[in-house]
Amino acid sequence: MMKDDEAAITAGLAPARPAGLDRRRRRREETINEILGTAVQVMTEEGVAGLSLSEVARRMGIQPPSLYKYFPSKVALYDALFLRGAQETLDAFSAAAAEAEPGWNALVAGTEAVIRLGLDHQVVAELLNWRPVPGFEPSPQAFAPSVEFVHKIAQQLEIAAARGELDPAAASEEGLALLSVLIAGVFSQQLANEPHATFQQGRYTRLTSRVLELFRSAYPLKEGEQ
Repeated sequence: MMKDDEAAITAGLAPARPAGLDRRRRRREETINEILGTAVQVMTEEGVAGLSLSEVARRMGIQPPSLYKYFPSKVALYDALFLRGAQETLDAFSAAAAEAEPGWNALVAGTEAVIRLGLDHQVVAELLNWRPVPGFEPSPQAFAPSVEFVHKIAQQLEIAAARGELDPAAASEEGLALLSVLIAGVFSQQLANEPHATFQQGRYTRLTSRVLELFRSAYPLKEGEQ
């Protein structure tokens, strides 16, 4: 590190990056976003397992070797799609929960936001929630937002229990598994039967709040906890 850089850090200022480096980084990020967007288009038309690097390259008007500089394999591309989708899911839940009263209301708001996101980005939701690609498993880095997502759900359940809205057992491993089954059931049924319906119109998604109440009824406060 140069002395000028050390002085800048000491003063609380980051050293200036070369403009050319920033432009290259920005172009690379733009290209990666274009690749991911094109990949989603291909999966929408051909199915999640129908993704092809050569087809992505063809639609972008480049040769496949140019694509390999960004994603050396189809697995790497799936992993990037999973990471972006998982992060968007986490962000959607967190943003909606932050707008609601902590606890049960935040859980309901966050859950509905995640289902709405899944309806808007169905092939990505399939990649996140099902196993449509034989042999593909997300890397630990790509799966990390999903782990944090479950942690956020558990936090809201714990807050709900502390507020006397349901029994603390709801935040247990079993409670989280039951909640996952119920939410996944709503979403899977909707995509399987009415993939083009809105959240409010969907035969299954419009039951989301009632399904969550079923979960709540499975963990009522015990006598003396109220």
